[in-house]
Amino acid sequence: MSFRTIEGGGETRHGVATLPHDRSALLWSADYPTPLFLDSIDRWVDAMVADEHGGGDAPEGLVKARISAKDSGILCGRPVAERLLARHLSECSAEWGVSEGGAVEKGQTVLVLHGPADGMLRFERILLNLLGRLSGISSNTAHWAESAGSMRVAATRKTEWGLLDKWAIHIGGGLTHRLDRGDALMLKENDLAAMMGEGETGLGAMSRMVSSVDMEQHAGFTVVEVRSVEQAVTAATAWVTSQSGRGGDEKVVLLLDNMGPEVSSDVGRALSENGLRDHCVLEGSGGVSLDSLGDWAASGVDLVSSSALNRGVAPLDLSMLIVAGGE
Repeated sequence: MSFRTIEGGGETRHGVATLPHDRSALLWSADYPTPLFLDSIDRWVDAMVADEHGGGDAPEGLVKARISAKDSGILCGRPVAERLLARHLSECSAEWGVSEGGAVEKGQTVLVLHGPADGMLRFERILLNLLGRLSGISSNTAHWAESAGSMRVAATRKTEWGLLDKWAIHIGGGLTHRLDRGDALMLKENDLAAMMGEGETGLGAMSRMVSSVDMEQHAGFTVVEVRSVEQAVTAATAWVTSQSGRGGDEKVVLLLDNMGPEVSSDVGRALSENGLRDHCVLEGSGGVSLDSLGDWAASGVDLVSSSALNRGVAPLDLSMLIVAGGE
């Protein structure tokens, strides 16, 4: 199968601070998707094509097809569409009117295709589903990122289309967060419970759990879930002690689970009072909504994470019109 050069990697629409939650380099390198991302793209598009079971009968002949936007938003999915065409409709040529991550206005032509009519009709719905869904996520993420101001917004691992969702969030200006369970070390409530000995306090177990982290392997991106101010201070203290022993300066991510903006603000204050704040990245999580972003930004956290960036998001409304004879 020939490989068509995939262009339009896109730039994020919102500045990304230096946070470990930006894993976009694992998805895109120079002008191409990484092997990790390409493998995911291929599996998704191949499955979608297989589910069409041939696509049914269609007329023959060469035609031109125009995909247009019926609403405004941020385009995402161009590399995925290009890969779909390269693998399954290589005789079709594509002329893009919008770059990946570019703004789309209502009525604007997004893509013009030239090729066989039967192929156009069989792949029409797949193309519209791909571009519509991913563009919907990128448009929604851009809205969140704009509303969050200097605070960052990130995905969670609650995805429906895997790395495609993560890519769309990146294009919209959000942070991908972990791409898979092994992408970063995350210590959660169950890990803490497993560390607790009989009669031991949660704070003692928290200190031992963080102190046990292999810093040479995981210092770059470790997430520790905390549920109280005291747990946050304990985790940060253990982290700084481990770092001082190796001369490291990487920050620990404290996931403030279901604390809300007010208690998260208390966490930041307590860390500052103990000289620990500069060693931590504070991530607000749980119950985060678009309407609450102002309160979260005021709390002093570095970012919030929410599955609302990509789940239950309306697709960008697109349509395809075929012109007979390619005129």
